[in-house]
Amino acid sequence: MAYDEELAERVRKVLGRRRGVREKKMFGGLAFMVNGHMACGVQGDDLMVRVGAEGYEEALKKAGARPMDFTGRPLKGMIYVGPRGHERAPSLKAWVERGLSYARSLPPK
Repeated sequence: MAYDEELAERVRKVLGRRRGVREKKMFGGLAFMVNGHMACGVQGDDLMVRVGAEGYEEALKKAGARPMDFTGRPLKGMIYVGPRGHERAPSLKAWVERGLSYARSLPPK
């Protein structure tokens, strides 16, 4: 599955030149990695966000959020955010920051 290059560029702008952030193609899309852990990414026109098991249910209550289930089963701690949930710049920034925060809380790989 291809990813929305425009959305990827918007994520890059939010990330700026943050130290330790790398891009990696995975899940049929583009992932943004921190210390070897995926923080967020783009798959199709969806934003993928790592929210952790503790924040999973709360995150799903937000506009445009749904389980990340590309394997047929939801991945606990990972969500998709559809266009409705990331079309506005402040919403996109909040999701990206949330993914970064969670990834940075994990021990480096």
